[in-house]
Amino acid sequence: MDKQMKMTITWLGQSCFRIEADGYVIVLDPYEDYYVPGLGKIREAANEVLCSHEHRDHAGVSGVELLEGKPSPFHVTQMESFHDDKRGALRGMNTIRILQYGDLRVAHLGDLGGELSSEQMESLTGLDAVMVPVGGYYTIDAQQAADLIKKLRPRVAIPMHYRGENFGYDVLDTPARFLEKFDNVISYPGGTLELTADTPVQTALLGIRCSGEQEE
Repeated sequence: MDKQMKMTITWLGQSCFRIEADGYVIVLDPYEDYYVPGLGKIREAANEVLCSHEHRDHAGVSGVELLEGKPSPFHVTQMESFHDDKRGALRGMNTIRILQYGDLRVAHLGDLGGELSSEQMESLTGLDAVMVPVGGYYTIDAQQAADLIKKLRPRVAIPMHYRGENFGYDVLDTPARFLEKFDNVISYPGGTLELTADTPVQTALLGIRCSGEQEE
């Protein structure tokens, strides 16, 4: 019997995720040390680091030790979008990435702040998981994020870039307004979701793993 494809998704705070498949690790949007209030340090080892843009809460690459020698099992597609609703005039550009491992496809929307084109919507529709910013101010807000998820119809929606009880920027909203628009919310206190072809439709709230000080 063939081994079931599995992608492990771990939220590390803000918009940073560790995604692993077949022993290959990608870290997305690491933040610089202590740059996000209440969050400490990213200290990860990974085969690859991908950043949606160069702002310091998304491009702290020095906190990730790069590993060499293992070929990537992922196919990565990237799409340029806007960090604001003024076609990038306020905050510049943002890169959306779709990571495909076998039949599993997930998207990280970065700091999406504006509307997507019809072609982008088509590419992002029906994925296995979508990581979407929900905090507003710097990105789309909770209502916009919920509307987008309902159009894209991923099996799993994962909110990111929000304010928690003891972390995050004051200007950001909590995830509550986003989560209340869905009736299938599942909490993962450990911060990790194992995504397979059998993972049911849900909105996944991944727990914080690196609030405050971290051990070296």
